[in-house]
Amino acid sequence: MTYGIGFIGAGKMATAMIEGIVAKGLYGKKDIVACCRSESTKARIEGLGVDCYLEPGPVFEQSDLIVIAVKPNQIKDILTTNIAANSTKKLLISVAAGVKISTLESYVPDSKIVRVMPNVCSTVLEGASSYTLGTKATAEDGKKVKEILEAIGFAFEVHEKDIDAVTGLSGSSPAFMFMIIDAMIDAGVQLGLSKELSRKLAAQTMLGSAKTVMETDREPDELKQSVCSPGGTTIEGVKVMEDRKVKEAIKDSIKASAEKSKRMANAN
Repeated sequence: MTYGIGFIGAGKMATAMIEGIVAKGLYGKKDIVACCRSESTKARIEGLGVDCYLEPGPVFEQSDLIVIAVKPNQIKDILTTNIAANSTKKLLISVAAGVKISTLESYVPDSKIVRVMPNVCSTVLEGASSYTLGTKATAEDGKKVKEILEAIGFAFEVHEKDIDAVTGLSGSSPAFMFMIIDAMIDAGVQLGLSKELSRKLAAQTMLGSAKTVMETDREPDELKQSVCSPGGTTIEGVKVMEDRKVKEAIKDSIKASAEKSKRMANAN
């Protein structure tokens, strides 16, 4: 049997991609195959209507396009097996953080490589992904990868030199946004609101703020000023955030994540 797309690894990101491409009609359930290490994960993936194996052989052998969705420290072992090496000229999409295209191509020199940096928001089909084409990947390959990634959110082609910055900005920063939402929830509860109401208000406010940036031509600082009436309530809170240097802390957090990505890439 031949599959249109296969997944090596079946964790949250692979699951999100499977659900997204099925929902968008890019592949049917019977056109998808995956492999994983545990019976419980296998059962979960099969519950999606997708074939799943406990070893990667069938995925490499029977898929035209393969997504490598395992941890970075597992990449070498998987791609240096005979079965992977013999899967020549196939399109391989790697979502492993910190593993360079040159490293991937050294393991499977005849394959077409595309390196992808997704983020956790892909699990609710609101991801922000970037991708970089390897030396053998074609523009048509890039178009195919973009189509797949747009099934789980937005997708942008970038130069590989920018991947570390993207990792910090969109790969890691959902964690920072979650911290802000968590703080908003705590503040709501401390002010007497129920936790359920505080959670909904905080999350919707974050969502609405992001949508306002996406759907208007106005800069975030301009939007901030539009909320701040002179002598009003918002300016009081903004002053506290400026005094606590919240903006600088977020910028430094993104830079730290990007630097860690660079160190990981240099180690692989």
